[in-house]
Amino acid sequence: MNALVPPRPRIALEIVHDFVCPWCYLGVRRLMRALSERTACGYDITWRPFLLNPDMPRSGMSRFDYVVRKFGGEERARRLYAAVTHLGAAEGVEFRFDRILHVPSSVDAHRLVGYGQPHGLATELVEALFVAHFTEGRDIGDIGTLAAIAAETGLEGLEALDFLRSREGADVVHGENLRAHRLGISGVPCFVIGDRMAVSGAQEPEVFHRLLDIAAVEAFDYVRG
Repeated sequence: MNALVPPRPRIALEIVHDFVCPWCYLGVRRLMRALSERTACGYDITWRPFLLNPDMPRSGMSRFDYVVRKFGGEERARRLYAAVTHLGAAEGVEFRFDRILHVPSSVDAHRLVGYGQPHGLATELVEALFVAHFTEGRDIGDIGTLAAIAAETGLEGLEALDFLRSREGADVVHGENLRAHRLGISGVPCFVIGDRMAVSGAQEPEVFHRLLDIAAVEAFDYVRG
């Protein structure tokens, strides 16, 4: 490395999310677009679990029962889904709510992301899980489906399946969910940028650009001493 060239600053990002939240998918996609346009710094991403439905049975439930419980009926759900579908199209996100016949518990999906972290595949798994649930209508609460997604993403499928068959990491997911609530996070997505700036919701990319620019200035100042 050239001693006259300062090291590339790195910015810490924490993303609190849940895989059954369409706004999380939209917000993550917008953040990733902003990151691709801000390349002067590197980014260290930590994916933090949040459970929108902490009482969801591990086996999940039918979409009909979920819609009635969550929204009071199909009509209100249809209006909300239409709005997010329209916004997603502008970001290249194809929401296909009609394909979601079963609403899963997301605990095992979060566990899989934690499993993929040491392999450097956490971010790839997050995107694959969002696509599987919201575009393909796959049941991401089923460990066989999760193992297949792991293999498609570059992990060893049988090893991932063995991990998912255990309960390893479940306490971490529930602990992270409690941590988020203790920090005052009651909804997702929530993005923490540079350890001190936080913003909630599926923000427009311009909002992320402004926050990343502030974090970059601070990171460069720190590197220069």
